[in-house]
Amino acid sequence: MGASHLPNMIQWSVRGYEASDRHAVLALLADGVLEHVYPAFFRALAYPDHLGVVLSVSMAGYVLGGSSYLQALLFGGAWAGLLYYCCHEVYQGYLKRRLGAAYPDTEGPESGLWVAEAEVGGRIQVVGVVAVRGKKGDAGGRERADDWMGGVREEEEEGVVEWYGELPLMVVSYGCRRKGLGSLLAQKALDFCKGHGYASLVVDSSSPQTAANGLYQKLGFIQTASHCETHTNRWISKLARVDVLTLEKVI
Repeated sequence: MGASHLPNMIQWSVRGYEASDRHAVLALLADGVLEHVYPAFFRALAYPDHLGVVLSVSMAGYVLGGSSYLQALLFGGAWAGLLYYCCHEVYQGYLKRRLGAAYPDTEGPESGLWVAEAEVGGRIQVVGVVAVRGKKGDAGGRERADDWMGGVREEEEEGVVEWYGELPLMVVSYGCRRKGLGSLLAQKALDFCKGHGYASLVVDSSSPQTAANGLYQKLGFIQTASHCETHTNRWISKLARVDVLTLEKVI
């Protein structure tokens, strides 16, 4: 168990996951996923083509409503509501898929799961979690579980068979962010991979997660791939404009 202090004098400790932590970890996961719905919505709404549609349908509502500003607002709001629905479907569906699996799925000596605790309001609470899942590459490529697409995809990669790590989960509660805890948890995962001789650590993120992506890049992760395919309907994914990013750090 490691202990330190955040800059605002909150003492925290990092320890291995226990069965009694399950509820707190799942709550962190749910909050950490769904908080990206609004950033994704505003990001999608800001695209020039989407703004153009909002203006067009608002004008149509104004004309069809006999110069009614209320009708224009309703028509424009309907399009914005559709965009919000699409963004919500992407993240809500991802969360349902994660919660519906045997979770957390990090059992075995090749994987690890840790939680960070801190005293909040006079009680010790789980304020962060990080997991590493060890994977073995295949001769002509390697298979990776893709939670966004709801399946397993194979990455073409020449070279020898090697082990690498996946980062399927890293969340810090809102009140403990920007205090170095995220960097510490990520470093915990990197140290685990280094100790097990893994060639790299890979994480899938999404384009609206600007803070997380910035942290990964600060720690030396490099974006190696991106796609816009998710488990949702193809048109929902296109309207949401959420890009799934793959970042990797060679160890």
